[in-house]
Amino acid sequence: MSDSDSIAAVATPPGEGAIGIVRVSGDRCGYLTTRLFQRSGRDRTIESHRLHYGYIVDPNTGERVDEVLLALMRAPRTYTREDVLEIQCHSGKAVLERILGLVLDSGVRPAEPGEFTKRAFLNGRLDLARAEAVIDVVKAQTREALAVSSNQLQGVLSEKLEFLRVHLADLKARVEVAIDFPEDDVEILAPEEAILVLEGTVLPQLVRLMESFEAGRLLREGIKVVIAGRPNVGKSSLLNALLQQNRAIVTPYPGTTRDSVEEVISLSGIPMRIIDTAGLRETDDEIERVSLETTKDRIQRADLALFVVDYSENLMPEDQSVFQQIQGKPSILVANKQDIWKGASLDPLKWVFQGHRIVPVSALERTGLDELKKAMVEEFVRPGLEPGSQIMLTRFRHKEALEQCSKHVVEAAANLKQGGGLDMLAADIGWALKALDMLTGETTPEEVLDRIFSQFCIGK
Repeated sequence: MSDSDSIAAVATPPGEGAIGIVRVSGDRCGYLTTRLFQRSGRDRTIESHRLHYGYIVDPNTGERVDEVLLALMRAPRTYTREDVLEIQCHSGKAVLERILGLVLDSGVRPAEPGEFTKRAFLNGRLDLARAEAVIDVVKAQTREALAVSSNQLQGVLSEKLEFLRVHLADLKARVEVAIDFPEDDVEILAPEEAILVLEGTVLPQLVRLMESFEAGRLLREGIKVVIAGRPNVGKSSLLNALLQQNRAIVTPYPGTTRDSVEEVISLSGIPMRIIDTAGLRETDDEIERVSLETTKDRIQRADLALFVVDYSENLMPEDQSVFQQIQGKPSILVANKQDIWKGASLDPLKWVFQGHRIVPVSALERTGLDELKKAMVEEFVRPGLEPGSQIMLTRFRHKEALEQCSKHVVEAAANLKQGGGLDMLAADIGWALKALDMLTGETTPEEVLDRIFSQFCIGK
């Protein structure tokens, strides 16, 4: 395979729908238009960036495959900066496969996941940070997550990185001039001025960006919230209550839930991935034992645990066992079945589970849920996490690159203060610039690019 091949893929999700799109990029687009498209009416001219009505025909039989709208977009004013062809046909597996098959039979190869966006990056239309934002826009689950991703796609993060890069590159150039022309009497760069640029301009911006990572990650990935407890305390009922729909099976019999059930809700703009798990208890049932191991793994991977107890009954050893599983993790104790124990004091719970926030609810009557949702949000919303209102790092790769950049900026300033030479200063700034270039894709290794674009859907 080559980056110069013409590529094609279905660009719309599988399943029945009103419209399906077959997308092509590369120099075969014009040929495909002539070979496969029969325009309705007498005018056969195909203008770039215009929708044309007609039919896709099988060139071997003359059979009309489907009635379509076709758009031929000539480079460079396209997503990939190559010629792009989009065929808008009726959606459905058979018709899309037939049209894609005709395209592939005409000297075009199937696109790899994310290859259209990869070509946009390779051809200079997007830097890597903006290219990564494409998939974040597609996968955004809340309006706030979409706002952050959209800002990044529009280049807000890239502009900030370019601002930092310009300051570092200018400083490096001046240092190199001072190294190359030491005999000049003119003071090209004063150490105090360089320190001001490094510590007064560049480093504070880097720190602010890095501090935004946790908030950006949570908006992009969602907060993993596991519902944990012994059997029959109302975990599945709580999931259904939070979702406001009957998503999990609820019965009066312990051990109903075997597989984890996961759904996403938005609380204050933050996606919360709510995971209902099997009740934790000792068992001889081999199948249930497997599900309990899955539950323990889910608890370990979660960002927040909702520890559910049935407060209409006395606490049991199994409750304490579950509590041990969530130690060291942000958690909220949910005192369920308030409709039964209403009016009872929470003091015994407060004494046993000291220091833990306790929220009384009735999953059956769906009371106390607003307080629970508020508590869930407050575990994560703090100064700096104001969804969609600022530039945010959303990927660990971004944070890692900026950590490397800031490390070299700090070292450069420290060396200057200690009277270090210009050669050392130039090297430190050079490494800081290289770290920024890794983020935007200027010097990113091919295997990293492949890993990034493999996360995309085919056709994007």
